[in-house]
Amino acid sequence: MEIKQVKVEVLLPEETIIPLRDALHSEGFLKVGDYDHVVSFSYVHGYYRPLETASPFKGERGIIQTGTECKLTFRCMLEEVRAVQAIIERVHPYEEPVMYVVPLLDI
Repeated sequence: MEIKQVKVEVLLPEETIIPLRDALHSEGFLKVGDYDHVVSFSYVHGYYRPLETASPFKGERGIIQTGTECKLTFRCMLEEVRAVQAIIERVHPYEEPVMYVVPLLDI
């Protein structure tokens, strides 16, 4: 079975959703059929601890942090993933953006 499309999930602060959405759209992504700007998001609660060598966006080195952020979800073609990743890394405020790429079955 050949994988053609993937689902991308990226964790980010809510104020970054629109700038990232617009940057992805301006490069021709986020289209589904006759629609564009196709993304969804949900609120998630998580934990993290910045290590001593980190430059955290939020929180203090060495202390476990907790907080609410958003999970932005959209789909793209498998061959577009590297370009999408570059846009995410350019727009995202975190030192280490968390991004998941999940293969989608063509049914």
